[in-house]
Order: sequence, then C-alpha cells, then structure tokens
Amino acid sequence: MATQKTLEDAFNNGLKDVLYAERTSVRALKKAAKAAQNDELRQALEQHAQESEGQIERLQQVFEIIGKAARGKTCESIQGLNAELEDHLEEFKDSDAADAVLIAGAQAMEHYEIARYGTLRTWAQQLGMEDAARLLEETLEEEKRTDELLTQIAERANQQADQGEGEMQEGGEGQPEGEQMEGGEDRE
Repeated sequence: MATQKTLEDAFNNGLKDVLYAERTSVRALKKAAKAAQNDELRQALEQHAQESEGQIERLQQVFEIIGKAARGKTCESIQGLNAELEDHLEEFKDSDAADAVLIAGAQAMEHYEIARYGTLRTWAQQLGMEDAARLLEETLEEEKRTDELLTQIAERANQQADQGEGEMQEGGEGQPEGEQMEGGEDRE
C-alpha cells in the first residue's frame, strides 16, 4: 500500500524543483545578458544572475533547516521556458525586437519563480517552519522587484521595437497609408 503524501512532501519536492530552476536561471540570465542590446537591460540581467546565486544559498539554508540534502530535481517547466527563451534569442537576434522578446522570456521565468516561492513560503508557514518561510519570503520579494524592473525596461524596449517596425497609421489599425479596404474603398 502506498504511503499517503503530505504537505511536507509537497514542500520538499517544491524546494528541489525551485533549486533546479534557480540553477538553470543563473545560466540563462548570464546568456541573456550577453545578448541584450540595451545597457540597462544587460545590467539588470547580470545583477539578477548574481542575486540568484544568493537565492541558491538561501535555498541551501532552507534544506539545512529541514534536515535534507540540497538536491535539485529536474524541472520541466523551467526547461521549457528556457528553451523558449533560447529560440526567441536566435530568431530575433540583431532585430529591433530582440530586447523586447528577451525581456518577455526573462519575465516568464521570473513569474514561474514568483509562483513557486509564494507557494513554498505559504507552505512553510503552514508547516510551522518560520525560519524557512522568512528566507523564502526574502527571495520572493527579490523576484518581485526584478519583475518590476524588467517591466519598466520593457516599456521602453517595446516602444523602441515598435518604432523600428515602421510607423502605423494614425488610429492604430495597422494598415499602411493608402491601402484599400475590401470593395476598393480607401481607408479613412
């Protein structure tokens, strides 16, 4: 008969998952920083890669608190997000939209981590692991700050990418000036 799984088991599995995700993210962030065209974006990605190394150390502390070895478990979600980022970097490299898609990929990874850390912090609190919850909360707040910074940089990068694609007709309909609608009528 199979052993009934507990919230503590879910917490332990989640820690392994996010440890793997953080290690993968550090490599992805460093690669993305090298590909970034915008200096502000490059610096933000490099800074978060360093911050993520500190987050890995915090996770190791959480493993110590619960008396488990700090071992990661392959996280297919982060692998998929990382593969998507790699594909976009290759497809959009040297384009006006390169930084915009880079930010989108980095934020997808950040949002995954925010979801994971929020869940793990809540589970740690529920399980009475206040020291672990505090460490997880600290990382959660760093992830949120990084996401906010990337959003600010994205607003500028998206405008630059849009301007590089040519002017849109006033009104934002996306039709070049002088193009006709169905039936031969000029678009106004």
